[in-house]
Amino acid sequence: MTDLAVLLPFLIFAVVMTGTPGPNNAMVLVCGARSGVLRSIPLVSGIALGVGLQFAVLGLGLGVLFDAVPGFHIALAILGTGYILWLAWKIATSGPLELHQETRPPMGLIGGAAFQWINPKAWTLSISAAATYIPVENHLLNLTIAAALLTTVTIPCVGVWAIAGVALRRVLTRPNLALIFNMGMSITLILATVPAVFRFATQQY
Repeated sequence: MTDLAVLLPFLIFAVVMTGTPGPNNAMVLVCGARSGVLRSIPLVSGIALGVGLQFAVLGLGLGVLFDAVPGFHIALAILGTGYILWLAWKIATSGPLELHQETRPPMGLIGGAAFQWINPKAWTLSISAAATYIPVENHLLNLTIAAALLTTVTIPCVGVWAIAGVALRRVLTRPNLALIFNMGMSITLILATVPAVFRFATQQY
């Protein structure tokens, strides 16, 4: 990963994949709106650590497990989709924001990290990056550097969604606007998940 011809495309890929709408960023946006930036930090940190760890494990050869257990990646896709549909329903029915109430982030550090293992977009990111950007030469060193870079890039790319959530707090206290927002985020979460689920479930190993 010291070769700029590989490093720069990898960084661009990481920024685009972690910064664009998806299950992680939808959760962080809602968390920021309801709990604020500081209370969203554990979730953002967990997501970043989970993305980096998943990428490293896949790079070390989790594909072997997929070959050994037929249908394992399909089962993961189904499990992840079910959880995300439940999460979308919870967001859609969460109601307007009550600023006077003390709220907790929907997930913390451990929850954010663990969520990556059932997040289809995270699987797509890790599989694509591990297969495309890690040179065969000095594989372990390159994989370690890439995982550290991916973790670092994820923090600001995901964290900015918490800031966006805070900017919407006043709007979300109004029931009609909150309903539109919650439904919009729920639909976005589903639309961001479906293509990734399809790609992951049909991935050949």
